[in-house]
Parts: sequence; structure tokens; C-alpha cells
Amino acid sequence: MLYQLYEAQRALLSPFAEFANAAGQLYTHPMSPFAHGPLAPRVAAGLDLMHRLAKAYEKPRFAIENVEVNGVQVAVQEQVVITKDFCRLLRFKRFTDDAQELERMKNQPTVLVVAPLSGHHSTLLRDTVRQLLREHKVFITDWTDARMVPIDVGPFHLDDYVAYVREFIEHIGAHVHVISVCQPTVPVLGAVSLQASAHGVVPRSMTMMGGPIDARKSPTAVNNLAMNKSYSWFENNVIYRVPSNFPGAGRLVYPGFLQHTGFVAMNPGRHLSSHYDYFLDLVRGDEESADSHREFYDEYNAVLDLPAEYYLDTIKTVFQDFALVNGNWDVAGQRVRPQDIQNCGLLTIEGELDDISGAGQTRAAHELCTGIGKEHRQHFDVKGAGHYGIFSGRRWRELAYPVIRDFILAHDRRQQSLPPPVKRSRRKA
Repeated sequence: MLYQLYEAQRALLSPFAEFANAAGQLYTHPMSPFAHGPLAPRVAAGLDLMHRLAKAYEKPRFAIENVEVNGVQVAVQEQVVITKDFCRLLRFKRFTDDAQELERMKNQPTVLVVAPLSGHHSTLLRDTVRQLLREHKVFITDWTDARMVPIDVGPFHLDDYVAYVREFIEHIGAHVHVISVCQPTVPVLGAVSLQASAHGVVPRSMTMMGGPIDARKSPTAVNNLAMNKSYSWFENNVIYRVPSNFPGAGRLVYPGFLQHTGFVAMNPGRHLSSHYDYFLDLVRGDEESADSHREFYDEYNAVLDLPAEYYLDTIKTVFQDFALVNGNWDVAGQRVRPQDIQNCGLLTIEGELDDISGAGQTRAAHELCTGIGKEHRQHFDVKGAGHYGIFSGRRWRELAYPVIRDFILAHDRRQQSLPPPVKRSRRKA
């Protein structure tokens, strides 16, 4: 019922949002007499803010059309490589007429960015992708809003997430380097572990950023909620059916608007201050700062629904049973054994001020991946960075990215120097 009430509220506010947008133009258009009054900037700013608070936010585009590579502007084309029911594997293909630069780009490392399926769209990692494209060939997982997936497609579990990651790694090949941001650190480690145990394709390196490998360490408000409430509480209080006006009508989901409300509730003062600063920027005519606010909240306010099965599996496996670190996590009947991973670099990244994944939670991967030599493992703390700062913004570009770039390059060259693996013969059944 809550989901239906939310949709009714959204439908009710939609005309007011459009009215505020249209009325605001009366106070900004140079041909309008209202635009020349002494209070016009404040009225226009108030109407603009009202419009943004009441409007619905749809999934943004990556909109990465070009990027600078070694001082050369190259075109970027977004391509769909694999389409699954709940995810698309995208590739950002780079093009240039500069033959020398094209040859250099062909020899650059290949990266698979596994985006979080935790409320926001994969476009939240736009800055991550844009920076990586300067020196890498980039793929990314683009998760589908569960409310857009018809119910007859069937459920989507955490095991399916792991299976998707394994399939994507196999498709790209053994030359891939995997970067997981936040939530996917656990299923990515599970996928690579299963690949190693099955003697399948294993990436040249894994970079894990701000994820709950061991949520018992330095628990945050997010961890405490997941650990202190029972499984049945989540099942009965945050799971709802998709309303009839979406293709996934009837599907059980954890609605994105609940996730968004939780994020805002963690720092209400910060968001209130940000919106007030936006109002003042509009009054002053500071369009650069106003555009920065719009760009952030266009992304932050666009949320997707999570399949209920996947969400509940994650709560139980990661935050209540701690199955990965306890060594008793089974995926599709197979035991996850991180100690089986070899010949793969491991880099963990944490933000000093991260209030979602606490200190030590991601670093715990080193305690599990004992098959990887210490010389091929590294940890890095991003000073002054919160959760989003480790993959977006100035600290990502200036502090985290150079470490990741150098780590990937070192392990790319190391793997290239190794002899090719001996193919194992398979007996016919």
C-alpha cells in the first residue's frame, strides 16, 4: 500500500512541479515584465527550488561523448555488449583518427566496473568511468530497475548476481581487471572465488572500493540497521509490490524511494543546507554553482527498485550471517573459497570519512585472499573522503585514481610476462 500512496503523491505533485517551472520562467525571461521587479530573482529561485523538490527524477544518461587521452580528444560510443533480464553489460568504445594514439589505446588495460545495485543507477559512477577512460578500455554493469522487469521473468537472487558477474568476466576474458564499488565487493569476491575454484577465467586484478566485505568492523548506521533488525522485520516492513502502472506490476521489490529516504535521513542537515545554498546561488546568479547542484541531485534523486529476493539475500548473507568471512557461503551449491584465488592482484580502497562502509570492512578482503601473495596486495585510505568521494569528485580523481591506475598497470604488465596457463582437458561425460 505504501508504494501506491507514494505513486499517488508523485502524480499529485507533478502538476505543481510543472506549474512552478513555467511560473519561474515569468521571472527570468528578459521579455517578461515580471523579470525586472526587485524581488524577481528571489521569486524565480523559490519557484525553481519548488520545481526540483516536487519533480520526478528519471534515470540519467551517462552522456560521455568524448574524453581526453594523452592530450588527444577521442570520441566515445556507448555500446550494449550483453543484455540480461536484470542487467546490461555496457562498453564505452573509444574512437580516434590519430593512428598513433589508436595503437596506444589498443594496448591499454581492460577494466570491468561492477556498479552497485543498491538504489541508485549505474550512472552514479559517471565520474569513475570518465576518468578510467583516459587510460583504460572500460566496461560497466548497468542494472535494470526491477519495476521495469515483468513478473513472469522470474526472481533475481544474490546467486544470480554472482552468476552475472562470472558470465561478464568470462565474456571479456582473462585480460580484464575488475573494479567493484560499494555493495558489489561481496558478490564480486564470490564470483572470482568460484572462478578460481573451477579453474575458470580469473581477472588480472581486483580493486574493491568501500564495500562491506566484513560488516562487523567499525559498523555504521547502515550496518547497525541491517544487523539489529530481524530478517522477518525487513521482509514485512520494506518489501512492497510494484503498482499496476509499471511493466513489473506485482513484483516484490525494495522500493528505491525508501532507500533514498534512508540516505537523506542519515544527513538531513547537509541536504537542507545544500538546497538553501542552491537558492542563494540562483539569487546571486551563480550559474556554475547552481549547475553543480543540479548535476549532483539529478543523479542522487534518481533511484531504482531492487528485487526483493536479492535485497533480502544480501541482508541475510552479508549483514546477518557474515557468510563470506565465516567461510560458509554457498552459491548455487558451491562453496565460496577466496583462498583459492591466485595470480590476481588485490587492491582495497577505503574513505577516511566513509559513513556507509566503515573502516576495515573492505580491507578485510586481504584476510580472506590468502592465496594471493603479499607483494600483490595493497590497501589505500583516501584522506578526507566520504563514501562518494572515493569514486567521484576531486579526491577520486587526484588521490584514489592514480593509485588504482598504477596498480592495474603493474599487474597488467606482470600477467603479460607470465607464460600462458595450461589448458585442462575435460573428460566427456
